[in-house]
Amino acid sequence: MISLLDIRARVADGTLSAADAIQTARERIAARDPAIGAVLRTAPEAPAPESGPLAGIAVGIKDIIDTADMATESGSEIYAGWRPRADAAIVSRLRALGAVPLAKTATTAFAGLDPAATVNPHDPGHTPGGSSSGSAAAVAAGMLPLALGTQTGGSVIRPAAFCGIAAIKPSFRLLPTVGVKTFSWALDTVGLFGASVADIAHALALIADRPGIEAPAPEHPRLALCLQDFAGSADADALAALDHAARAAERAGAVLRDLVLPEPFARAWAAHPTVQDFEARQALAWEYAEHREALPPVLRGQLDRAQDLSAADYDAARREAHRARRLLKELFADVDAILTVSSVGRAPKGLGSTGDARFNRLWTLMGVPCVTVPVPGDGLPLGVQVIARFGDDGRALAVARMIEGALSRA
Repeated sequence: MISLLDIRARVADGTLSAADAIQTARERIAARDPAIGAVLRTAPEAPAPESGPLAGIAVGIKDIIDTADMATESGSEIYAGWRPRADAAIVSRLRALGAVPLAKTATTAFAGLDPAATVNPHDPGHTPGGSSSGSAAAVAAGMLPLALGTQTGGSVIRPAAFCGIAAIKPSFRLLPTVGVKTFSWALDTVGLFGASVADIAHALALIADRPGIEAPAPEHPRLALCLQDFAGSADADALAALDHAARAAERAGAVLRDLVLPEPFARAWAAHPTVQDFEARQALAWEYAEHREALPPVLRGQLDRAQDLSAADYDAARREAHRARRLLKELFADVDAILTVSSVGRAPKGLGSTGDARFNRLWTLMGVPCVTVPVPGDGLPLGVQVIARFGDDGRALAVARMIEGALSRA
């Protein structure tokens, strides 16, 4: 994989030009992507900025995020060839920092559950996850040092875990969603993929203009080990990876305790699909009304069922979310971060599914920052998830960085 921090250090000391770094990314895409299918199109050739804190950084942009110089098709034939007049706000921010939005990366249609054509770089017979399939796979395959995705259920954390890379779903609305195709306005969150936790921490600090995000972890962070029993059981491999990460964190100085989430969190977890689908019905109302048969089957069925949701159902689900958020704030008074699995297990075999988001969706509904850390081992990748209180993205990243370092030394 390509380290964002390594590229930046070489550009800064003059041993690599920003233009050469961008050209290398183009060459890697040309050489590696035909076997993976992560990149849909690349930006026209243009001089690369030689100044700026992200000069030399080629970025993958999930294909539901608007770019003025490349088509944005939302993974659907309905928008084939669609060219926005303007960049999304976050793309404009990347350009202002000197980065080059180089590639549009594959997404499931409208960031739903119908798989894209992308394969897992570790084994093409397995899914890379979704809906940010291309962004995760492009970083994992060493084509790009940074990529943007979005998460409404588990679409950043899960594909990153399946592909063996670091990623963050930041606090809700830390990064702008202006110019991003909406699925659920109460849930959609722009996230980042990178080779390491330090890479995504540096990128997030710059993009959000919050240097404090790169602050160090507490000397003895208090971590709560959480299994989310109401979401069902994780695979044995995922639980072993969680235990391995927990023991590594303890050796690095963390203080661990077990956390069983009380009943209001189970109700909030169950309410997530109602919030998501009630809003999706409205966000995709034109596509459903005018192009229903062009929608892929899983999304079409999801929107069919959503027609029966009432405003009362939606309001009740939102109340459950609010109750759980208030309670979560109290729980974080005693812990610095929660440690849990990133996914049910390893990437499933076959390309007919993007996997299960059941260990992600509660935290998306809560709006809190989540970071996935790869756990070294044999076979397809596994990850663990670090979660901090709302707005404390720096704490989540610092604890994740500590765990990442402890695992590398194990």
